[in-house]
Amino acid sequence: MWAMSRMLAFAAALVAAAGLGAATHAALSPGGSKTVVRQVTVTGSQPAANTSALSVNEIYRRSYKSVVQITVTTSSSSPFPFGGSNTQQAQGSGFVYDDKGDIVTDQHVVADAQSLSVKFWNGATYKAKVVGTDASTDLAVIKVDAPASLLAPLTLADSSKVQVGDGVVAIGSPFGLAETVTTGIVSALHRQMTSPNGFTINDSIQTDAAINHGNSGGALLNMQGQLIGVTAQIESDSGGNDGVGFAIPSNTVRSIVSQLLAKGHVEHAYLGVKVGTSAEITLVRPNTPAAHAGLRAGDAITALDGRKITNGTELRGAIDARRPGDTITVTYTRGGKSATVKLTLANRPNS
Repeated sequence: MWAMSRMLAFAAALVAAAGLGAATHAALSPGGSKTVVRQVTVTGSQPAANTSALSVNEIYRRSYKSVVQITVTTSSSSPFPFGGSNTQQAQGSGFVYDDKGDIVTDQHVVADAQSLSVKFWNGATYKAKVVGTDASTDLAVIKVDAPASLLAPLTLADSSKVQVGDGVVAIGSPFGLAETVTTGIVSALHRQMTSPNGFTINDSIQTDAAINHGNSGGALLNMQGQLIGVTAQIESDSGGNDGVGFAIPSNTVRSIVSQLLAKGHVEHAYLGVKVGTSAEITLVRPNTPAAHAGLRAGDAITALDGRKITNGTELRGAIDARRPGDTITVTYTRGGKSATVKLTLANRPNS
């Protein structure tokens, strides 16, 4: 038996597109917390996927040594009148990213950790330290001083080539059961998850492979044994697997992890507006680039640096492709008239 886990604290209501009566939970063992998953309509087709599939057994034998179990120890103050502190533990998953001992997992797995340990397939356990985290994409890198014989990195695939219906294999430690493999298909693409600090994780992969508490940070693999995503959340009435899980796409992982390894943190460009499905602004946050440029709620953004914008997903993607300090031109309509403003993007706040 292992100690009671801490509950994560990023809660929000589930929108109707995600299914009535269901809640989406972070897949941290054993408890999770609610967040938001949104359906996104995407135009255009996906490129063909690689068809040289391996069997699930072959994928497992090639990959299971690369997936690790992470134990997180935290402490919290005891309520009056007892005083002192309570030590709690939670478990998640991760995978070997390189041969230097860098391990990738979800940010919510290691958040507020006082100590971390990583257990490999053979039971060998090593203390780990946090290299860097990014709450905006729910990704983290931790590092272990383990022998080279245990460091078998996974190969990252191009997640833009994933198609609905592709077979997938998930490996992780649900409920602390290490090296557990489940399989299924990609059941949808371009979902939007809400990150631990309230921002959007774009292009999330939906799967019906069984994902449960403890799978957070684990590997979602294609049928060539390559990583296409990092498992993060499940949609469920009960908090257990109901056949709808979500993973952070590997292209996001590649970009964010490279920055975490280089600098220990990630800077995201920030405009300061809230938009819905369309690119119409519903909220302009004060003291932001958008506010300083005179943008208002009700303005509909139609282009960014001359490139057409038709919906909120395109706008978010265009901003994410920039860096803080970049100067851009934003074209918008207000009252039936078109206008253009120039502004300098800021660094995204923590929440």
